[in-house]
Amino acid sequence: MSYNNQYSPRNFSFLPPVCKNLLIINVIVFVATYVLRLKGIDLASIFGLHFYKADTFHFWQYITYAFVHGNFNHLFFNMFAIWMFGYTLENIWGAKKFIFFITTACLGAALTQEITYYFMYSDLASGVYTHVSTGIDNIPVREYLNQINTVGASGIVFGLLLAFGMMFPNDYIYLYFLLPIKTKWFVIGYIALELFNGVVGTSDGIAHFAHLGGALAGFILIMLWRKGKLRF
Repeated sequence: MSYNNQYSPRNFSFLPPVCKNLLIINVIVFVATYVLRLKGIDLASIFGLHFYKADTFHFWQYITYAFVHGNFNHLFFNMFAIWMFGYTLENIWGAKKFIFFITTACLGAALTQEITYYFMYSDLASGVYTHVSTGIDNIPVREYLNQINTVGASGIVFGLLLAFGMMFPNDYIYLYFLLPIKTKWFVIGYIALELFNGVVGTSDGIAHFAHLGGALAGFILIMLWRKGKLRF
């Protein structure tokens, strides 16, 4: 990965404060999730994003879901991507603008996921059904809806990826650390793949539309900044 010299501030940091604190907070929450689970406290359920019609839904989850991860690989790759794309953008924008951007991407991903939940589960929430068959047993609808949960900072990652691609379209990303590909083609390809996976309804447990929501929110925000319709 590279960046254009004209965008490089004099005091360029490879671990600026917001990125650094994001990494620290996410690692702390990850460790706390496993430790507290032994004591019967489920942070993933408390902070993860639930369907808005579920009993387990709370408004703070629109933000806190991004600080919870399902496993080490989930955490590692999201944190690596936040650093990889985020440290350059934070150096360019400054801390406050960077925080505003990642918060927008986070909320965009959460709202998109809630819309996805609505189309997937609104029939169950209507009260017509009393139980859901999982193929193994029947679960009461209320219990089933409470179990639906989305966690992870991938919406922020996709927002940052989109922003980086818009700002440095002709820079190169080394795919698998070996294959050079221009950022614009990497972003377009990755988003197209996410859209395909979301539409075909893969059962991989990944919130593809939430990722797209983070990217879309980031795109809209950058366009507003470029057109001067939103100043920060």
